[in-house]
Amino acid sequence: MPDPSIATPFIATPSFLTRPRPNPGDSGASSSDRGGLPRPAHAADRRDALTSGGEGVVSRATSLSIGPAHPPVLESAHPPGLAAAPPPGEVARHDGAGTAPVAETAVGTGTIAAAETAAGTGTIAAAAPAADLARLGSPPRHASAGSPDGVSPSRRAASTALPIAAPVARTGLAALGPLARYALDAAVTDLFVNGEAGLWLDTGHGLEPAPDWQSDERGIRDLAVRLIALGGRHIDEASPCVDVRLADGIRVHAVLPPVSSTGTLLSIRLPRVERLGLDALQTGGLFGTGEAAEAQAARLRAAVLGRENLLVTGAAGSGKTTLLAALLGEAPADERIVAIEDVAELRIDHPHVVALESRQANLEGAGRIGLDSLLREALRMRPDRLVLGECRGTEIRELLAALNTGHDGGAGTLHANSLADVPARLEALGALAGMSAAAVARQTVSAIGLVLHLERRGGIRRLAQVGTFALDPAERLTTVPA
Repeated sequence: MPDPSIATPFIATPSFLTRPRPNPGDSGASSSDRGGLPRPAHAADRRDALTSGGEGVVSRATSLSIGPAHPPVLESAHPPGLAAAPPPGEVARHDGAGTAPVAETAVGTGTIAAAETAAGTGTIAAAAPAADLARLGSPPRHASAGSPDGVSPSRRAASTALPIAAPVARTGLAALGPLARYALDAAVTDLFVNGEAGLWLDTGHGLEPAPDWQSDERGIRDLAVRLIALGGRHIDEASPCVDVRLADGIRVHAVLPPVSSTGTLLSIRLPRVERLGLDALQTGGLFGTGEAAEAQAARLRAAVLGRENLLVTGAAGSGKTTLLAALLGEAPADERIVAIEDVAELRIDHPHVVALESRQANLEGAGRIGLDSLLREALRMRPDRLVLGECRGTEIRELLAALNTGHDGGAGTLHANSLADVPARLEALGALAGMSAAAVARQTVSAIGLVLHLERRGGIRRLAQVGTFALDPAERLTTVPA
């Protein structure tokens, strides 16, 4: 019989999914009722959980303990011997005499993420159902000088180019653990954890610090490892930079030391609850104001219905994915859209959308599926519109080839500083794929009908420039306003 004071690893198997869970009220529940996972003898013990990451990879996920300023996240499921969750409006707390409930989250087919945290003041459970998170209500306001109710003057006064509809509850937040309460606010689009330096939020009006957040480096690293494992990938010193997608399109990017000299970094992109169409973007001022905005929106609709190939450019966070999704939502309902992304982010309001997502190699270096391979596969799926979420490497060759061989109505995004810088970016990507500047120029002019460049200034997103590609007298690629 194992020593109950020693935390033993738990490896999820399909039989765990079918094993009936005992009644919480049974007093005779033992460690065998928990799939052979014994309880630690003391509250200070911390349990590591092994999470199957697909491709035969097993990733280590650990629990997180933060300071007393954070209330524990509630859980609806609890093992025998623990009290049931409190009624709505109350927060469950542990007295340090036992352990917090086991949290089980499905990661993929046949995959279970199990984590257990030591009970005690301020301990956060590894995962919790979204319904229980809703009991906590709205996240606390972040106090600022001259604002007694905690709402910053900039957030109150500024208007965003992307309108916020009536509050709608987000789903899939349980995986974020202690960060979940900040993500409950539908206005929050990004969360940034900068090691022990703190947490920053983006609500569409610029970044704001969260003064009530605190955690040490070990806790943040454990959280990063667990979030990456929930996305089916692995992060450690050998692979210190990883990008994954969690439930409901939540995107997580993590960087570990020593690559990061300021501690573990987390960048979390939260998809908007509502799917914004062109009308909503026009109302929010993305295309300007007045008749000019109406004319711009009508022009974009005509480009979509006319099956022009579109390239949306801009800096990170400028709204490229949001505009691309809105444009594709204008496509006729009888068309088939095939979207290829490195990490799935597009949320297209269309009845016929299929999505392909790239995959990193496993620990043995096998199993990688790149965007270039997915583009070739997508051509065999009879797409009416072929969409590349973001062009960032050698896949530019396959994209230009596809858009030059009868696959019109396609679209993609590209990072660029301005409309004038787009040709240089395409030439650089083409060089990675072994294409000459002349080949890139001629194929781009033939393939791309319209370039839409977005900017974000002072927290306001706007369509800054619209142009087309052309060849200059030296046969080099250039852009001209359209």
